[in-house]
Amino acid sequence: MDELILLRHGETEWSRDGRHTGRTDIPLTPRGEEQARALASAVDGGALTLVLVSPAGRARRTAELAGLTGSAPYDVEPALWEWDYGGYEGVSTPDVRKERPGWYLWRDGVVPGDAAHPGETLEQVAARADAVIARVLRVEGKVALVSHGHFLRVLTARWLGLSPGLGRHFKLDTGTVSVLGFEREERAVTLWNAPARG
Repeated sequence: MDELILLRHGETEWSRDGRHTGRTDIPLTPRGEEQARALASAVDGGALTLVLVSPAGRARRTAELAGLTGSAPYDVEPALWEWDYGGYEGVSTPDVRKERPGWYLWRDGVVPGDAAHPGETLEQVAARADAVIARVLRVEGKVALVSHGHFLRVLTARWLGLSPGLGRHFKLDTGTVSVLGFEREERAVTLWNAPARG
């Protein structure tokens, strides 16, 4: 594999408002759709060997608006789902901290939720990221992933051989493009959190 292009989906109402959005399928806002369209200028779909997209509607819509759904083999990849926030699904960090002062997702994790949101540990998210990395390393050429903020941050840490919790240092905004690749034989970040220019 030459390059791994990471696209975080466009803005949703919950991402805009700082609410944890794991498995709840929230659509893109009008601004999120604009962000997704702008990503088309940042990614040459014709140069891609493979496109993997989270099952979430917000990710699939981003891939569609960015022009990635017809340019290369396109797979919906369940491992690309966002972190399952369990009982904190749809809840903002300030609201969690009313019950758990000082709570920090990367350190303290989540509490179990309902059947649709049982919750995941950081290690479970990292195992999914490792599986995605193993898959893309078998592909020649350029690969694009369309996924979610926390998941892509964990994946980046694992790409670099770091512990998954160090993903906390890779801030990632909606509607952005990042690129992972190599510096000689060593894995590297070659672009990070770049807003697309439509």
